[in-house]
Amino acid sequence: MVRGGCRSWLVLTGLVLLAAAGFAAPSLAQSPIKSCGDTPRPSWCDAAPGARPAGWGAQGRSEVMARNGIVATSEPLAAQAGLRVLQAGGNAIDAAVTMAAMLNLTEPMNVGIAGDLFAIIYIAKENKLYQLNASGKAPAAATLKRYNDLGYAWNPKDWGFGSGMPSGIMSVTIPGAIWGWQDVLEKFGTITLKEALQPAVDYAEKGFPVTEVIAAGWTLPAALDCHPADPGHPAPYCNRQDPDAVAAWYVNGKPPAHGQIFRNPDLAKTFRLLQQQGRDAFYKGEIARAIAAKAEAIKADSGVPFITLEDLAGYKGEWVNPATTSYHGYDIYETAPPSQAWNALEILNVLDVCVPKWAPGQTLASLGPANPLYWHLLVEAKKVAYEDLYAVNSDPNFWKDGVKKQFSKLLSKDYAASLCGRVDPKKAGTPKPGSAGEADTIYLTTADRWGNMVSWVNSNFAAFGSGIGIPGYGFVLHNRGRQFTLDPKSPNVIAPGKFPYNTISAGFVMKDGKPLMTLGLMGGDMQAQGHAQVLVNILDLGANLQAATDMARFRHNQVPNELSLETPLFDRLGAALRDTYGHKVLSVNGSIVGGYQAIMFTPDGSGPPPAPGQPINGFYRAGSDHRKDGMAAGW
Repeated sequence: MVRGGCRSWLVLTGLVLLAAAGFAAPSLAQSPIKSCGDTPRPSWCDAAPGARPAGWGAQGRSEVMARNGIVATSEPLAAQAGLRVLQAGGNAIDAAVTMAAMLNLTEPMNVGIAGDLFAIIYIAKENKLYQLNASGKAPAAATLKRYNDLGYAWNPKDWGFGSGMPSGIMSVTIPGAIWGWQDVLEKFGTITLKEALQPAVDYAEKGFPVTEVIAAGWTLPAALDCHPADPGHPAPYCNRQDPDAVAAWYVNGKPPAHGQIFRNPDLAKTFRLLQQQGRDAFYKGEIARAIAAKAEAIKADSGVPFITLEDLAGYKGEWVNPATTSYHGYDIYETAPPSQAWNALEILNVLDVCVPKWAPGQTLASLGPANPLYWHLLVEAKKVAYEDLYAVNSDPNFWKDGVKKQFSKLLSKDYAASLCGRVDPKKAGTPKPGSAGEADTIYLTTADRWGNMVSWVNSNFAAFGSGIGIPGYGFVLHNRGRQFTLDPKSPNVIAPGKFPYNTISAGFVMKDGKPLMTLGLMGGDMQAQGHAQVLVNILDLGANLQAATDMARFRHNQVPNELSLETPLFDRLGAALRDTYGHKVLSVNGSIVGGYQAIMFTPDGSGPPPAPGQPINGFYRAGSDHRKDGMAAGW
């Protein structure tokens, strides 16, 4: 042992001396692992999948089960950081903030401190649900007139909630995520923001290996479109990547590859400022000044910049009540407007009331996912519900009486019954046009030994948001403002201080007044239709939480009226949906059907329900989408 130790010391000393003399030390052995995205394509990618010894053969892995606490999200290191918080005595809220900060680093295209946040939080000692809206608000300069004066206008032939909206700095709303991180800790947490941010600081400084799916999406967008009123807009920020974002998020000018170690010391610096000064550093202090300076440097015209210190200092999120409906004996809660998640409730209401009329004597469970009629009815329910989503979803603080009255009816069973006749159970319908577009998001969920549960969704909107980096601070500004419209008649028309229509969605299920499960499914306008699909998988079909995500999904696009089916589903039923029902079907991979995570509580019958705030009698189970890099983990 001594001899071996001396040899190791001598080798190390020799390498140091060689390096000092100008010689390079030998590199580590190259990994033999190849990716199916490599060229040439490695032969292992043609192998047949293995077969499970139990349960549903196509299920990728088993549910994770644990008694003391559990977490799930789309990147493994973030999940482990949250689990360590629970193991150290923190609660579900503490773990959620820790994981969100980690994902800011490890999945940066989808989430950041300069993005949006919605959450539904169950507090066990109160037996109560809370919804947080910490999404972005339009800055004071974001008036319809200003956009019109710059040459941007709504085209009635161009549908979509970004209709006429530019990208770049004019798509940035005042970020809300870090406001929300601190607010949830102050309201419900047991650790400080300093403690919650520390794992992200450590990884940002020391580095981490980039995972496969995340590496595939690591591409910065152009930082700013050239706007029509100023074709001579200065070159540094016109239709090209922002050098400040490239400096923070690329390695030698290129995205990090799968398995490459990535560091972001500037983001670590930002987190340290937040550890020392809290969110005031972001909204009123050094970071705020850096954001305002960047906005000034790239302002879209000769007028005032689109984001000012006054905009940042005035930001506040809000706590509201989630939207709810009943479905087959369960109480389903979804984030309320301006989040689109509430529309999953309308889809479920339509299915609840209309399936007995569309298919007499049948249920979704009796039809089952091997029957093309099952999918036809799900898709048609989505179509009619999304027409209402596109018509009204916007900031409720700006609703006029007509929109308030309209929305108040949309989640009733009576209203759902009025929609049954608009669906032909034998033929695909043509919905009114409207689209919320694509987006990139993370979802995370946590639960602790005391029964607290968190359903949490954080987003930059598009991949890396606006692509505008803040020099020296290691983050980009999101671009959620693209979900406004420039249609002056729309309730979602842009206005100062207004929340835009927001795709990000978080869900929660209660049973008999007690918490049952959290769920989230990401991906732009996939989210509400995706929530409805996985809830049907679980509540109607009886799937476990992992099987519910491993099952194939559809994504329907309202504008071209196209039905995208994951390839195995397309191969099985695509022809029938096309030839029998008239759907325009496409075969797609899992990249467009969102990523899902969920946690469910299961009582174990070991005794009476615990007193509020006491350890639970039961266990948690969790599932994590195989389409992402993440995991569920418990203890």
